[in-house]
Amino acid sequence: MNNSELETKRLKREVLIRLIKAFLSEDFPENTRLIPYEMRPKYSEVPFRCCVYKERGILRARTLAGLGFSIEDDDEKTTLATYAKKALERQRPDPNPLTVVESACHSCQAARVYVTDLCQNCVARPCMNSCRFGAISHVNGRSVIDPEKCKKCGMCVASCPYGAIIKTVVPCENACPVGAIAKDEHGFARIDTDKCISCGKCVSACPFGAVHAKSQVIDVLRKIKEGREVIALIAPALMGHIPCKPEQIQDALLKIGFSKVYEVAQGADITATTEAKDFKERLENGAPFMTTSCCAGYNELVKKHLPEIKPYVSDAHTPLYYTAEIVKKEHPDAVTVFISPCFAKRREVLDNPNVNHLINFEELGATLIALGIEIDTCEEKEFEYKSSKEAREFALTGGVANSVVAAWQGEPGAVKPVIVNGLDKTSIRDLRLYAKTGQCQAGNLIEVMCCPGGCIAGNACLGTLKDAFKKVKDYGEQGQSLGKGKE
Repeated sequence: MNNSELETKRLKREVLIRLIKAFLSEDFPENTRLIPYEMRPKYSEVPFRCCVYKERGILRARTLAGLGFSIEDDDEKTTLATYAKKALERQRPDPNPLTVVESACHSCQAARVYVTDLCQNCVARPCMNSCRFGAISHVNGRSVIDPEKCKKCGMCVASCPYGAIIKTVVPCENACPVGAIAKDEHGFARIDTDKCISCGKCVSACPFGAVHAKSQVIDVLRKIKEGREVIALIAPALMGHIPCKPEQIQDALLKIGFSKVYEVAQGADITATTEAKDFKERLENGAPFMTTSCCAGYNELVKKHLPEIKPYVSDAHTPLYYTAEIVKKEHPDAVTVFISPCFAKRREVLDNPNVNHLINFEELGATLIALGIEIDTCEEKEFEYKSSKEAREFALTGGVANSVVAAWQGEPGAVKPVIVNGLDKTSIRDLRLYAKTGQCQAGNLIEVMCCPGGCIAGNACLGTLKDAFKKVKDYGEQGQSLGKGKE
């Protein structure tokens, strides 16, 4: 996590904390309206923008996203107090999880490749020879790139021995693996919801924090305040991002007001055994490979951009699906809330009638701070269901594939995992090739994780990847392996 990302996360967290405190106050609408003014009082130092008034405008937009609304739909006339009232009346969250703060968008210059004054007029012409599109010519003693022919592939950048050719990018566009974010006619970033797989890579990439998730934290707190039975379903990755023992998280969530807490690792055990069975049947029927993933970003990719690989996708459901099914059977009238490391799961939650809401790790952290809950002082409480080692490690790259290997009941060595550690244009191209040719030379069980490192690297996570990996691994070691006792 770089410094610019840390700063944008800090700003978003501060807005959320103030918003939650406003909700808990005697006058939610009015205290919500005051958030931009309290964060940037008159004559205060402006750390990022030209003036205090633009800062307030951006903070207003961030508050709007915190309330769960689309910033693009804001008419700028409706007050935050009115939006706060509307948030209390809302019955269902907005279906599209991401929104853009136009006033925070830097309106970055379009991506391009160009030759600088460092060009040395090489005799070998490596840049010209490397270009497959005929976009580079030699004019007046230096190389020149024709922007109409240039495909921005970067081959010339790599070939220049003097580093004289530079490729500039638009961070959000460059990060998006499916081309779902681009400039509109006014030069501001816009998200094409028909293409978007909700991976959140644009959120992490934007150094101005212009791309936001629409929060559901007010929806959840409202139902807790109403006295409803609200049950938390926590992702395995959470254990890697909490500053306390795993056994303390349950008490912390109960103090927030949740009625009960379930580990989604419980459903992960079902996913593992179901996928192992599914994979065995497919191999017996001659299937060349199967893809397996608990990643909602990958599942959205298949739906919107990669339908040709659908026949190779496991029929097993995600751990969240199975856990929510268990919870609804035991508590049919409960409001279920998934606590997630990323934004992509919002789409899965909206499509699953057994899950009502989602809040991510950042929103959970803001809630704990707003309520003054010191998580490292909470009581240690064991979970009723003792999940397996593999289920707890679903959040790690390779964890899903490892769980299938552990649950495998067929011929030893028949499972040959292939790990796709992060979705980008290259990995998507490879997956498309597997589907087109009907074969994957590297193996037969393809695990796909949208985020490099797995769910512990989700875009709403709180700590570092290294620390999270160790914490989840340590927690996993406390569980019994699915493969224990196999012959």
